[in-house]
Amino acid sequence: MDSAGALTRAVERFAADHLDGHRQVCVGLSGGPDSLALTAAAVRAGFEVRALVVDHRLQHGSAHVADAAAEAARGLGARAQVIEVSVGTAGGMEAAARTARYAALEEARDGWPVLLGHTADDQAETVLLGLARGSGARSIAGMRAWSAPWGRPFLGVRRAQTVGACTELGLAPHADAHNRDPRFTRVRLRSDVLPLLDDVVHGGVVEALCRTADALRADTDALDALAEEYHRAARTDAGLAIERVRDLAAAVRTRVIRRWLLDVGATEPTSRVIGAVDALVVDWHGQGGVAVGGDGGSRREVARVGDLLTVRDSPR
Repeated sequence: MDSAGALTRAVERFAADHLDGHRQVCVGLSGGPDSLALTAAAVRAGFEVRALVVDHRLQHGSAHVADAAAEAARGLGARAQVIEVSVGTAGGMEAAARTARYAALEEARDGWPVLLGHTADDQAETVLLGLARGSGARSIAGMRAWSAPWGRPFLGVRRAQTVGACTELGLAPHADAHNRDPRFTRVRLRSDVLPLLDDVVHGGVVEALCRTADALRADTDALDALAEEYHRAARTDAGLAIERVRDLAAAVRTRVIRRWLLDVGATEPTSRVIGAVDALVVDWHGQGGVAVGGDGGSRREVARVGDLLTVRDSPR
């Protein structure tokens, strides 16, 4: 089986669809099989490749792992850079590490697109996690193949193919202990839940979840585009005109509200916050404002004033 060739073709197809002739790319390289196979495929596809290796410094010996990954990338014909980061605590270790990693990649990419090694298996895990958390359509729609500057050429590729490509090319990927630690939700999904589902429905679960994400993303994109039009019509310098959104279908109206909240500086709004602001529009009975963010010294909230939604800051 020519896994390496298949992955190279996947990168070529991705580039033709999304990179508009750009031949210089960064690859977020962890040293694992997915990102190592992606680095090899990008080089084999003729790109000038800069491998960006983020050392989260969360495990003993992480510097050695990062250096080995960088050296492997250089052996493939890529340039490589190791970036050390400090991981905070907000949202738990997984979320904090992701935040630190993306910030480091953004700073180091120097205007180049960044390719990431997420596979179909990762997409299926994302969809399941969104379902389990009740996170709504946007989360269940999964990851996009291209959301500038982030590219994911392997979303149609199974993880077994990246492992196979590394074997074919004589590469020795790093086996991250965190990827086997059952304390992490994604590890349990990968090792317990997805295999059980596959057994219950007699196979094809990963592919089915990826198809679900694709279909839902198309629907979500259409609704988001419609909501953007209504948002432009409803927004004024003073706030959001209630009469222009009150009678919209809920799926559109709540998207308009989310778009407006982001526009006025709200922290990434949860479904609970959006629902509470929506109630100011469609279930108004004199209730008070809804907290949507702020900082250590002030509280930002949305309130209804007459026929407008307005935003205001008040001291904590």
